[in-house]
Amino acid sequence: MSSSIYARLKGLCAGAALIALIIPSAFATPPSTETLAATTTPIKHVIIVVGENHTFDNLYGTYRPRAGQRIDNLLSKGIVRADGSPGPRFEIAQQKTGMDNGKYHAETLTTGSYDTLPQPYTTYGIGLPQGVPDIRFPGTLPNGPFQISKYVSYAAYTGDPVHRFFQMWQDADGGKLDKFVWVEQTIGTGSNGAPPPAGGFNPKEGAISMGFYNMNPFVDAAGHAHAGDAPVFKSLADKYAISDNYHQAIMGGTGANFQALVSGDAAFFTDPAALDGSAAVPYSNQIENPDPVAGTNNYYTQDGYAGGSYVNCADNAQPGVTAVKGELTAQGVWNANCAPGHYYLVNNYNMYWNQVPGSTRTLGPNSFTLPPQSNPTIASDLSAHGISWKYYSADRGDDAAKFPTAVDGVPLLFHSYCGICDPLTGYLDVMTKRAESAKLQNYGAFLQDIKDDTLPSVSYVRPFEALAGHPADSTADLYEIFIQDLINQVQSNPALWATTAIFITTDEGGGYYDSGYIQAVDFFGDGTRIPLIAVSPFAKRGYVDHTYYDHVSLLKFIERNWNLPPVSGRSRDNLPNPLHDEDNQYVPRNGPAIGDLMNLFRFERRDRAIE
Repeated sequence: MSSSIYARLKGLCAGAALIALIIPSAFATPPSTETLAATTTPIKHVIIVVGENHTFDNLYGTYRPRAGQRIDNLLSKGIVRADGSPGPRFEIAQQKTGMDNGKYHAETLTTGSYDTLPQPYTTYGIGLPQGVPDIRFPGTLPNGPFQISKYVSYAAYTGDPVHRFFQMWQDADGGKLDKFVWVEQTIGTGSNGAPPPAGGFNPKEGAISMGFYNMNPFVDAAGHAHAGDAPVFKSLADKYAISDNYHQAIMGGTGANFQALVSGDAAFFTDPAALDGSAAVPYSNQIENPDPVAGTNNYYTQDGYAGGSYVNCADNAQPGVTAVKGELTAQGVWNANCAPGHYYLVNNYNMYWNQVPGSTRTLGPNSFTLPPQSNPTIASDLSAHGISWKYYSADRGDDAAKFPTAVDGVPLLFHSYCGICDPLTGYLDVMTKRAESAKLQNYGAFLQDIKDDTLPSVSYVRPFEALAGHPADSTADLYEIFIQDLINQVQSNPALWATTAIFITTDEGGGYYDSGYIQAVDFFGDGTRIPLIAVSPFAKRGYVDHTYYDHVSLLKFIERNWNLPPVSGRSRDNLPNPLHDEDNQYVPRNGPAIGDLMNLFRFERRDRAIE
């Protein structure tokens, strides 16, 4: 790790004892003599880096691209000014109150608007008093997006907005994007089986969702001048290529979106007795019911992190299903992509196999573990065609006491593992084959593979949870530290860098507001816009791409680059590339459609095989 970046992390550890650092990996392998497969572009290595929980506007809402480029964000729309204050069209993002009694609606009746935003809450933010109003923010914020760093530093921990499946459909409110705050106030992260709170308001969320960061110089509420937030994200956008029309694939949280990142599809409940990946009916407490409890306004009957994450969307009698399908038909989408008898996972459950090789998690009504999956994945597709791959996930590995996995300068304080971010540990095709499961490694192995020139053709990299950017338990600043060091490591090997494309994104928007268009693709999404940066010698310099993309576009890029078929007959990589009218490059006229990311690059010999 470069000394300057290490110094930043070490400074954050002030007062904490740092354990001696080791550079092994329990999975370290000898140099490979494998010849990389032929490609249709000069790119021989794709690295996909997935942090967490920021929308495009949350990070790039005030970004001003280089001359000749245009962008769709809070600033360009006039919602905010360059200094972060409300702009001349601030009312576009005004948040409304709603009504949803008796039956769940994705598009809810509007009953009024907020005079001022409710004060953000701390939720479970590190170092903050838990679950109380965050007094660092005013209690009378104007009704619309507000700049977080006017009141706390860019590197400060904050609260965490709600980001679950049925809640996000309501946030979008049929494309009006005006119920983010109301959803936080009425249901928040879910009922978790608890009775409705007094007064009918749940959440201890406030208006966290309306916050954004500012890449331009500004003066904070205390009168101090700042050069601008997110300097790494801004620098990468200036130097390489970004998309302002890239989306989370699934409405909802981390787990479901990581499934889409490897399968182009949604996971589903399988028979816990057979363990063969066959579809089955989940435990009753794990089936979603977003219909409001009688006498409440939008307090879901069965939802939350302690239950309610599976949906049988082929059955229109199931709660919430017809409401979401109504949003699809409003955009002319008639295929919800829901197989009969399948209960799809739309939120966060751990995988059946965990990070310790050979061990599994318990299955049962109270374990919230996804049984083994039989869906095809990009991993099985790559292996079948002789193309090398690995999935590097933070501190994955053997017993931490035996192998502490302290990696190349990263203080152990920041080491952590995220089970729901490690999707391939849920798949039979990977975990029942020793040669395949051996390709699931930790971040130390990634660094070692760079040094040994053994990096595979396709790499997924999941940062340490503490460095992944998730609000409350990480920050965007910490994700930037991780990203910059990863890029530095790749560029330190000139031959590797010369043939590499690094894609940097987040798993989902985390429930933050975003002003961008959302295309209805199928029952599961799409969701809000999120950042996507292409870092490569072949990336168009300072380019902002308006083509419609989502997470499955990464699979389409891999497939086009290595001449692969779609992952399965129902995966989203079967969708066509978008066709856009000149007067609207954001909305596909042949939707549902998602691009293959090739427009972010400039190749001299794009369609000619490179041996």
